[in-house]
Amino acid sequence: MEKQLIRDFEKSFENSNLDSKKINFKKEFLNKFIKEGLPGKNLENWKYSDLSKIIKTEIGDLSFYNNISPPNKIDSSMYLSGFEHNSIVFINGRAEKIDLQFEEKDKVKISEDFELEKTSSNINSLVNLNNAFTEKNFVLTVKENYSFKKPLVIYHYTNKKIKSQNLNLRLNFELEKNTSLKLIDILDDFSEKNFINTFYNFKLNQDAILKNYKVDIKNNSNIKYSFTNIEQDKNSLSETFILSSGSAFNKNEINCNLNGNYSSAFVNGILSLNKKKHHEIRTSVNHLTESTKSYQLIKSVLENNARAVYQGKIFVSSDAQKTDGYQLSKAILLEDTTEFNAKPELEIYADDVKCSHGSASGSLNENSIFYIMSRGLNYKEAKELLINGFLLDVINKITDEEIKNLIKSMIGLKE
Repeated sequence: MEKQLIRDFEKSFENSNLDSKKINFKKEFLNKFIKEGLPGKNLENWKYSDLSKIIKTEIGDLSFYNNISPPNKIDSSMYLSGFEHNSIVFINGRAEKIDLQFEEKDKVKISEDFELEKTSSNINSLVNLNNAFTEKNFVLTVKENYSFKKPLVIYHYTNKKIKSQNLNLRLNFELEKNTSLKLIDILDDFSEKNFINTFYNFKLNQDAILKNYKVDIKNNSNIKYSFTNIEQDKNSLSETFILSSGSAFNKNEINCNLNGNYSSAFVNGILSLNKKKHHEIRTSVNHLTESTKSYQLIKSVLENNARAVYQGKIFVSSDAQKTDGYQLSKAILLEDTTEFNAKPELEIYADDVKCSHGSASGSLNENSIFYIMSRGLNYKEAKELLINGFLLDVINKITDEEIKNLIKSMIGLKE
């Protein structure tokens, strides 16, 4: 793989406008990735999801450079209908269209910033891979005292032109003081057997509000990894929601640093899996100063040889007195062939805190099913009603009513 990586790396800059300094900077990350390789079960954070083995088994040899010229045609059918929104469209990893039609142009800035890559160089080998091969480093800045009027939907679309490719995408967001942004990521795949590696970095300044919803529901054989880093200042709030069911493999990592007093982070997610799919959510919420709050709720429904993993950690530094942290994961296993692994963690160095965590898994309660059947439903309808209620508990944590209803309609949930 090393020779292939170097060949693809050199090829990726044949027609690039990057100067030699920037190329050498990227080469440092390539060398780090070559030294570490794809993560496997020898690493604690990957012991339930051996990515190296999964890629070798499901894809085989990867090409790390994707020639995405000429521009890809945008199919209007990919857009959400009946839902007013701004949009950014990525097709096969390349930004094809940016449309902020509902916003004041002087309040939002989109630029490219090479230097931001330095902030994440030591997170893990996949971020190093991303740093080495990402063509452009987009930065969206929301100017002070401005709130987005409509949600921003980022469409991550792949078509049948690519196969056995590694795509790397990187987006950075800065929310200046007293700003707000609602962001929806839609993963829409027509390609098969690719490895897609995405890095998001958010900087939330004082009084900023971020609501980020990640949706992967279209069946495909792609393998995906997403790392989201969130830095929060005083009195800021982040809300992250993950709906994960479509790809063959998907691991979402959320790292959130609560750096300012009265900052809050909420992470909620649903893993609804079948057909041997393997998805994981891993969270790390770090309480680094006084009077911060976090809440995490992850629920999984598994059938037909599916496998789900949740690793969640609450870290409380010695300076983080008056921390309030909560974490819970639950799973319903509909068949004996399914598997759920949970690893909840608390690491606390302060004494004036309120923290709790828990995890539970099991099958549907047959007594509850028969009770519902006594009210006139058949066995299948009774099961669906119980699963519906189980998942609605997570959906109802979404604080934006319009987006909550959109998510419900996507997966057919009803109150």
